[in-house]
Amino acid sequence: MADTNGDEQHHEEEEQTDKKQKRHDLTGAKDLDKVTDYAEELELKSDISNAANIFAEKRNKEDELKLAKERELQKIHVKKEDVELIMHEMEISRYQAEKTLREHSGNVVNALVALVE
Repeated sequence: MADTNGDEQHHEEEEQTDKKQKRHDLTGAKDLDKVTDYAEELELKSDISNAANIFAEKRNKEDELKLAKERELQKIHVKKEDVELIMHEMEISRYQAEKTLREHSGNVVNALVALVE
């Protein structure tokens, strides 16, 4: 009978050890999840930051190209009469008429054709 009590006690001790081990494993798994989540958040923040920087750089380049094109267009001489003609014929603003005329090197016919298309 003493052996049976000893076996039961040994069995209970094993169960308690198993429970402690399971609790320990569960706690370790939770801690590992926290660390992993933190690392993933840092990685996502980094990716988002990189994407935003790339987008900003692309937008800046586009703005620079647009500004350079505008400067080149400003160098082209257009006649006031041609601008007036395009404004009245196409019923557009002076800015739009000048821009279209400059884009077509001051050629009224090509500017009008472009506006009709």
